[in-house]
Amino acid sequence: MENTESVTPLITNDAIVFGILMLTLGFIFYTSSKKEGPWNKFYKIIPALLMAYFIPAILSTSGIISAEHSQTYFIASRYLLPASLVLMTLSIDLKAIANLGPKALIMFFTGTIGIVIGGPIAILIVSFFSPETVGGAGPDAVWRGLATLAGSWIGGGANQAAMLEIYEYNPKKYGGMVVVDIVVANVWMAIILLGIGKTDKIDKWLKADTTAIEDLKTKVSNYAASIARNPSLTDYMVILAIAFGSVGLAHFGAENITTFLKDNFEAVSDKSSALSSFGSTFFWMITISTICGIALSFTKARNYEGAGASKIGSVFIYILVATIGMKMDLNTVFSNPGLIGVGFIWMAIHAGLLILVAKLIRAPYFFLSVGSQANVGGAASAPVVASAFHPSLATVGVLLAVFGYVVGTYGALLTAELMRIVSP
Repeated sequence: MENTESVTPLITNDAIVFGILMLTLGFIFYTSSKKEGPWNKFYKIIPALLMAYFIPAILSTSGIISAEHSQTYFIASRYLLPASLVLMTLSIDLKAIANLGPKALIMFFTGTIGIVIGGPIAILIVSFFSPETVGGAGPDAVWRGLATLAGSWIGGGANQAAMLEIYEYNPKKYGGMVVVDIVVANVWMAIILLGIGKTDKIDKWLKADTTAIEDLKTKVSNYAASIARNPSLTDYMVILAIAFGSVGLAHFGAENITTFLKDNFEAVSDKSSALSSFGSTFFWMITISTICGIALSFTKARNYEGAGASKIGSVFIYILVATIGMKMDLNTVFSNPGLIGVGFIWMAIHAGLLILVAKLIRAPYFFLSVGSQANVGGAASAPVVASAFHPSLATVGVLLAVFGYVVGTYGALLTAELMRIVSP
């Protein structure tokens, strides 16, 4: 398999890369704001959020820019993501979120179960006509590598690392699993984003009751309208102070908590432990940022929603989406067709189960997509997908994603053992 990571892109200067991403987002928002003409027809089919993801992927695939040679994703995920979570939860109504009912949790766990059973079923299917694709022995056994995918798709990066340590997959072959992870997860996210543009039709087909979601959106919109004002420079400075002050606090807390836990609890410091995800600074950073936003929603700080706090949060989210798009190299779809085929079968089972349960319990497409991304995408993409429906819903995505970190290692262990049993 060709090592695409070693290819230096045309542009490696992050200032230029960031400029290109911002020009891309500006172009997308300008054209999507057109009320008539060809652009209006185009964006009725392809959502602006998908374009914000796909254009950087094309630029990355063509060798113009590359996530491997840029710090823009790191900056967006570590600084802008927590800032956006604070600003989007600033005016949150916890009671209204509780009124969404149990369907969000049901769809989340359905997504988890889809990953748990999807892995072994995918191995069984592929082993019938290509046993060598899912075979191997010792450290080279493919199921060991797929265990790292299970960790990533139920929890996140920390859970993925835990699976690599526990099952000791050949490190030289691990890069191939990372490719499968990126390709399959990103293609699935693109499909979900595509569906957001057709939410009404999908909900109608699912016979979903969207009353609670619409009530939450209306309540937040009405509150924002009641406190809306023409924002001043002071408003913007205070909003950014709230956002990045909280980000600083989240980083400070995350570093100290992880250091304390690793120093005092062997189960957390041991990468092969089921509790190792609690040693992830990213996990604690997201958790603390969300807590900051929720805590501030009980203070007068919530009134800054009237000056556009969630809109600034949305700007940060779209920048994050563009940097996520950079990580997708469309050429890698064809680099390891066997393993990527296993990944797509696996994800199809996950998706199929979600659709089946959504249809049975009449869950809205919002719960299906966020329940899936809280598993597969984690804290980086679940709030992105949730906020695409409405900024007020971002918190639902991040709360489920944080929950995914907690259950990730346990779910992945079960998946791995099932895959071990069925492997040829």
